[in-house]
Amino acid sequence: MKQVIESLKPKIYKIRTDIYLLSRNKLTFVSLVFIVLLVALAILAPYIVPYPKHISDAANVAFKLTAPCQEYLFGTDELGRDIFSRIIYGTRISLLASVFAVALAMLIGITLGAIAGALGGIVDDIIMRICDIFLSFPSLLLAIVIAAFAGPSLRNALIAIAISWWPWYARIVRGQAISLKERQFVKAARALGNVQSKIIFQHIVPNCMGPVIVQATMDLGGIILTLASLSFLGLGAQAPTPEWGLMINTSKTYFMNAWWYSVFPGLAIFVTVLAFNLIGDGLREIMDPRTRNK
Repeated sequence: MKQVIESLKPKIYKIRTDIYLLSRNKLTFVSLVFIVLLVALAILAPYIVPYPKHISDAANVAFKLTAPCQEYLFGTDELGRDIFSRIIYGTRISLLASVFAVALAMLIGITLGAIAGALGGIVDDIIMRICDIFLSFPSLLLAIVIAAFAGPSLRNALIAIAISWWPWYARIVRGQAISLKERQFVKAARALGNVQSKIIFQHIVPNCMGPVIVQATMDLGGIILTLASLSFLGLGAQAPTPEWGLMINTSKTYFMNAWWYSVFPGLAIFVTVLAFNLIGDGLREIMDPRTRNK
């Protein structure tokens, strides 16, 4: 037991140091607290929203387009549904969707990038040329094209986003893998007779995860914004799903008479994306030895 505790001490010290460095950057620390609260809201959303029935198509026409007041903090929409309740529940959808899309893009990108970097040669050339083809298109435009062909739905939108974002992870991991495969611990694993797949996924990939985690953290905000864009164009979530982009799309007809219908979902997207970007910047500073030492 004592040996286990002693072996954990360096990891505990590193975690404490990382938390301290994060807390020194006030914007990053505030953003981290905000994201933690946002995750808590997403988990508890079905139980804490003031009007659970307003998540669906339940109409309350007598109070349609009601301005923000004590009863309806963010006002109501064209069906009299509480916008505050729908935004809170939309947090659950946006966070889960972005995590799923990032995880799928990471799975594809890390696998192909590690294989390309570790094997090299013609395998590397083929995978990198495929990456170049995908990167030659703007990610949002490529996601729009894929979602349009697949059909409008939240699931298809997430798959389209993952397909358009995986090359970034492939390039990051490939660069790391090219460097790591010449390290002594990898050569030792190869000398012991380990098969190539074991060397790639047990020795190279775990040591590539630092830059990947930073990229994934920043991509969470970008994917929330991309998903909202697809839903705004009618290619993502469909009614009555309370997704932020879809709410803005529906609200554009009523903007002149009900400004709150567009403004509050837009603010939710803006603040969430900004928070993820600030956390990504903070993690990058911590993991980069040059800025970490400063």
